[in-house]
Formats: sequence, C-alpha cells, structure tokens
Amino acid sequence: MFWIIATTVLAFFMATFMIFMRLKASRRPASVKSIILPPLFMSTGAAMFLFPQFQLEWPQVVESIVVGVVFSIFLIRFSKFEIRENNIYLIPSKAFIFILFGLLFVRIILKLIIGSAVSLGETSGMFFLLAFGMIVSWRLAMLYKYKQLEKKLKVSST
Repeated sequence: MFWIIATTVLAFFMATFMIFMRLKASRRPASVKSIILPPLFMSTGAAMFLFPQFQLEWPQVVESIVVGVVFSIFLIRFSKFEIRENNIYLIPSKAFIFILFGLLFVRIILKLIIGSAVSLGETSGMFFLLAFGMIVSWRLAMLYKYKQLEKKLKVSST
C-alpha cells in the first residue's frame, strides 16, 4: 500500500511540474529539438526491462502502448501552434491542465485496479509503456503540426 500511495503522490508532483514546464515553454519559440528531446530522454527508462521483475508479456506491452496512444489524443487535440514574429510558438491551452490531471486520475484508478492483480514491477513496466506511448504519439503529432507551420512560414517569408 505504501508504494501505491508513494508513486501516486510522485505522479501528482510530476504532472504539476509538467504543467509549469509547458507554460514556461510557451514563452519561447518552439523548435524541432524541443519537441523531439523529451521522448528521447524518457526512452532511457526502458532499461528497466533488462531486469526480470519489470518484463512483460506481449499482450501487456500492446495494451499499455495502445492505451497510451488513446490517452495522447486529448493532448494532441489541445496542442496548437501559432506564428508570431516569424517564429512558431506553442499556444498554452487552459484545457491542458484539466486534461493532464484527468489523465493522471484515470491512470491512478487503472493502477489501483491493475496493481491488485499484477506485480509491482509489471505494473511499473506497463505504466512506463503507457506514458511512453502517450508522449511519443503526442510529440510526433506536435512535430507534424510544427513542420506544417514551418512550411507556411517559409512560403510567406519568400
């Protein structure tokens, strides 16, 4: 029970931190680097699967990634860019805060349900893949939107 509460509190603080980071990032122009780097940094967490207690069966892997991609739809929908002063900026969405905490709430409920039937290591692995599937699909969609605006910006400047 301690680990469930501890990881839930940690997830809450991480979500809050992400909100502040997102708001801060909206003050600076976006770039391909700023879109691509977060999933790359997060990918180092996949080293957990080298240890047997975190290894998953293939159906668990697929389920986790699919749920992550489905969750990312909300983030993709509310992540928008705009051109200001010949730069591309991410528009801060008021809905982002509610979406992030809503997804956190759903993840906590899922963790409580799954955690009662699956070991702590497997649950950790599944939720890592869920988060990774969510951030990769969200960032790929952001990259696509960014590149579309970048083309528009180049056309208008010539």
